[in-house]
Amino acid sequence: MLNVVLVEPEIPANTGNIGRTCVVSGTRLHLIKPLGFSLDNKSLKRAGMAYWQSLDVCLYNNWAEFVEKNAPFATPTKKTASPANDSLPQLHFLTKKARKTYVEASYHDGDFIIFGKESSGLPEALLAKHALECERIPMLTDDKALVNGDAWSNKNANLTSEGTPRTHEALLSQDICGNFIDPEDYHVSALNLSNAAAIVLYEALRQINFVTIQK
Repeated sequence: MLNVVLVEPEIPANTGNIGRTCVVSGTRLHLIKPLGFSLDNKSLKRAGMAYWQSLDVCLYNNWAEFVEKNAPFATPTKKTASPANDSLPQLHFLTKKARKTYVEASYHDGDFIIFGKESSGLPEALLAKHALECERIPMLTDDKALVNGDAWSNKNANLTSEGTPRTHEALLSQDICGNFIDPEDYHVSALNLSNAAAIVLYEALRQINFVTIQK
């Protein structure tokens, strides 16, 4: 069984969709507080539909409790791993700051695929501790993916009639994909959390011969 871990998820629809994907793939979902919603939230139930009651889900108060209850983990990857370490569950931290892509990783039954919250991703300290276990999903930049990419990235195009920067209240909430937008960055061509989780999870399932097992 594979494991998907959401660290402080904020958008109920994303968690609901990921829960549904976990149900149909036999994956366990781990939710680490604080959550940006209650588990009886109508949006969460609507996204998860009737699947939520069938979901294998675990809830934790913080990262430390998650680690304690799921030991033994694989320790942070070393350049020379021993055969014994290869048999332990591996950790996969998904972040745009990784050099390695998710398809370059090797997945095994029992591994943990870990995602951060929508607004800021995984904590820097956690990424630094597990630098060699970080992976990313390659995506085009705004200027290549969006026809109106310049309008998002050019701050001079986002001034008020008085010449002062706009506060972008509407844009600061979420874009059409449910991503939070950093007013100092303006990068919007990114997958939302549920899309990203599905992409990586099914690559992991492919590697552990999930399709063959179901036959």
